[in-house]
Amino acid sequence: MKRSQVSVVISIALVLFMLGTTGLLLLQAGKVSNYVRENIGFTVYLRDDVRDVDIRRLQKSLEASNYVNTTRFIDKEEAAEELQGELGEDFIAFLGYNPLSASLEVKLKAEYAVPDSLTWIESNLMENPKVREVEYHRDLLNVVNENMRKITLVLLGFSALLLIVSIALINSTIRLSIYSRRFLIRSMQLVGATRSFITRPFVTSAIINGFYASVIAIVLLMILVFSLRNQIPEFFNADDLQPYAALVIFVLVMGLLLSWLSTRFAVRRYLNIKTDHLYK
Repeated sequence: MKRSQVSVVISIALVLFMLGTTGLLLLQAGKVSNYVRENIGFTVYLRDDVRDVDIRRLQKSLEASNYVNTTRFIDKEEAAEELQGELGEDFIAFLGYNPLSASLEVKLKAEYAVPDSLTWIESNLMENPKVREVEYHRDLLNVVNENMRKITLVLLGFSALLLIVSIALINSTIRLSIYSRRFLIRSMQLVGATRSFITRPFVTSAIINGFYASVIAIVLLMILVFSLRNQIPEFFNADDLQPYAALVIFVLVMGLLLSWLSTRFAVRRYLNIKTDHLYK
């Protein structure tokens, strides 16, 4: 590979790496959003006369539903211990009895952690005679969903802008490469070579360079992913490879497609340009 081609490959690889990093950021933003939502649940307070068998039945029913991620049963004694730890004093000794109720802490699946779904879930649970109250932080949930929506919109806007900049940078890099060989293109025209014959080697070379650039960018992205996985493993699950496979395919396709299109347009420009303009 010539030195000029190496510089083109490295330039395209760096642009693709920047584009892939943005895609990785979008993937992780979705995971962070799901992680936050799945840690916002609700508490089901049970009536004092509920039997253990009824509690287990209700818990299993919740776990079997399509909107619940996890459940945790907290009996009156455990609830009292937790509250005493928070208050730092024995309120039971002061009151003479334990006023707390047994409860079920429920964590939702991310797609159901929205106000409309929680309102529907709450109304269904309140129809159960064993349930005394359903409590969740409505204001916190609204704030989280609104902030996640804003962050997603900002990231999408930034990604769209970066995509446009990336296309422009790759196009500019390839045009400069073709510009340095514009006299070769004109010489081939003068000896009678057809447009397709002239274009073919440039396009073939561009596709090969685009492939090499994509591979370099993908390797850099994988190094970044494995480095981050050691730092924050909860957001980089090795078992969930589908999003990363899609990102790899996206980078590869962008590298090949942009290299091919930019080269075709650049070569066509110098095929159609007047001889006097070649010296400008």
